[in-house]
This record gives sequence, structure tokens and C-alpha cells, in this order.
Amino acid sequence: MRLLITGGAGFIGSHFVRTVLDGGYAGYEQARVTVLDKLTYAGNRDNLPASHPRLDFVRGDIRDSALLHRLLPGHDAVVHFAAESHVDRSLTSAGEFVRTNVEGTQTLLDACLATGVERVVHVSTDEVYGSITEGSWTEDRPLLPNSPYAASKAASDLIARSYWRTHGLNVSITRCSNNYGPYQHPEKLIPLFVTQLLEGLPVPLYGDGGNIREWLHVEDHCRAIALVLSKGGAGEVYNIGGGNEQSNLHITDRLLELCGADRSMIVHVPDRKGHDLRYALDETKIRETLGYAPEVPFEQGLADTVAWYRDNPGWWKPVKQRGAAAASQEGTVQ
Repeated sequence: MRLLITGGAGFIGSHFVRTVLDGGYAGYEQARVTVLDKLTYAGNRDNLPASHPRLDFVRGDIRDSALLHRLLPGHDAVVHFAAESHVDRSLTSAGEFVRTNVEGTQTLLDACLATGVERVVHVSTDEVYGSITEGSWTEDRPLLPNSPYAASKAASDLIARSYWRTHGLNVSITRCSNNYGPYQHPEKLIPLFVTQLLEGLPVPLYGDGGNIREWLHVEDHCRAIALVLSKGGAGEVYNIGGGNEQSNLHITDRLLELCGADRSMIVHVPDRKGHDLRYALDETKIRETLGYAPEVPFEQGLADTVAWYRDNPGWWKPVKQRGAAAASQEGTVQ
């Protein structure tokens, strides 16, 4: 079994890769893994075991058709994580999100057809649904994205579905809630706030902190993706939720407590443009058809995540420094 993992040096992709190489997913214990990653600011070669005998790493762009045509033959399946994913960046650099998330997905799927790769899992997000004031989204709800990031992911979902319907490609789509865990880039809420607090710096909270998200540990998310890879249906969409809702203010309070700080460290900043108020996924389908359920309790997962960042400044400090240097070159403030 050979798997191609796009974006496999990023936060979620690298967790999936490490677990496959550790024999953590049934049916893939001896799988050979090829990681294709462009190594943008969010990709980090240090997230992967450099010398593992079943790992091949290729630095490249999913929009590079010639590269894909050389790389894909002999692979049995593709798990497609590669994407521009930071909402704030999409507000000022929407073009890059469209090029990577839409054009990149289309180029990848074309190459799968041309080279005979029959199985693809396309990893997406709950943000494609928009915002919901009450209840939760099922997989058949309309896509109403509110940010350029979410719109680019919605478009890539539709591209993926069209390759199933038009070409018969065995594609499944997953849509997850907010992830957290080790190795997450410190531009995201939890690692940003933790690393700021560990350095004695204030944390920037959007608005009044009333925005609500479901939180899903990366371990649970990747386990669900493995289930979809092995058992998911062609053309099917699977919501992967965390089963809990937390306001950003509540998350902030818990992080302050875990880091030994208080609310004096909060700096309220103007709310983000088009900031969705609430996300909530109905995950009945994946539970009933594939037997999935999240296993990492949120409070334990959050405490373990804070502990990981506290114990691994050698990983996140260089990441933050590179991000600050890149922002300075771009003339932007992170």
C-alpha cells in the first residue's frame, strides 16, 4: 500500500503521516508514505520523522501538473490536506487561496485520473457552511461561505464532487470542526495564545470573545480521516465534529488558567471582517456508517496541548520568528 499525502508537513497532515508510520491505523500498518508539501510558512519538515524507512518526502506544489504526473504512478490513494487555511490571511491575499485550494485541487484530481489513482480523500472544513445560530449542519446543508478562505474550500469541495460524478473518481470529502493539538502553527487561536502567554505577552481576543466553535483534537480528526479512507463511500461527505461547543472567551479563560495568568493579559481587538458567530456539525452520519466517535476529552486534550508547547519551545519559537520575519518582508502585521 502506497499513500500520497499532500500538505503532509503541516499540522494535521503531519499527524496523519506520523500515525500511519507508527502503524496506528488498521489496514495501513505497513503503508509506504509519500509526502508532497510546498513548505510554505505553515509547512515544517521538522514535523516529520526525517529518516523513517517508509517515508519519502517531495518538496513541490500541487499545482505542478508535471510533477504530479511523475509522482503519482504506483500510489494506491491520495489524502489531500494541502491548502491555504488561515482565514485572516485570506482577507488580504484571496488570490493565493483560490489558486492553491481550487486550482490545486483540480490539478491534483486531473493527475489522479491520468495516472490511475482511484481513491482520494479530500479534507475540508465546517466553514464552508457559513454560520448557524442554532442547531447543527448535516452534510446536505447548502454551502454559504463567508470568507475568501471558506469560499475557496467550498469551491474545492464542489470540484472534488464533480470528479466523482463526471469521471467516476472514488472521492470522499471530510469537513471538520476547529482542530487543536501539538505542532499547530502559532497563528491559530490556541497555539497563538499559549505561546504568547508562555512569553509573558498579552493575547489578542477578537471582539467580546462570544464567537462559538466546536473543538476537535487532531488525533480524533485524523482517526476519522483514516476511517473515511478505508470505508468511506464514493461521492460522500462526512462531517467530523468535536462534540462540544466553546466560546472563544471560554477558551481564553482556560488557557489563562493553564498558563498561570489572568484576564489582565487579554487585549480586545476589533472583530475580524465577516467573522462567523457559530459553527456546529451534526456528525450522525460518520458515527452510524463508519463507527466514529471522538475519544480525546477536551479538557484533557487542551491541558496536554498547553504542556506540549511549554515543553517544546525549540519547535515553536523558530516558527514564530520565521513568521515575524516573513510578515516584516510583506509589510504586514501578524
